[in-house]
Amino acid sequence: METRIKRWGNSLALRIPRSIAAEAGVEYGSPVDVHVEDGAMIVRPVEHPTVDLKSLLKKVRKSNLHAEISTGKRKGREVW
Repeated sequence: METRIKRWGNSLALRIPRSIAAEAGVEYGSPVDVHVEDGAMIVRPVEHPTVDLKSLLKKVRKSNLHAEISTGKRKGREVW
């Protein structure tokens, strides 16, 4: 499918047709990686791994725990 590069402020913009976006699995706000490969512009969706507290806590070990860190004396009406 042929489309045109447009101006967007001091940059250039490429409008992605809805059918192409759906096929690539991207929507408004989706992060993408843009780079040049052998003279061709490549746009790929970026998938970020889903992280939850349970999986993060499974990685906590005695070897990677640290002691409490002082943030200085209290200021104002802070209560410790």
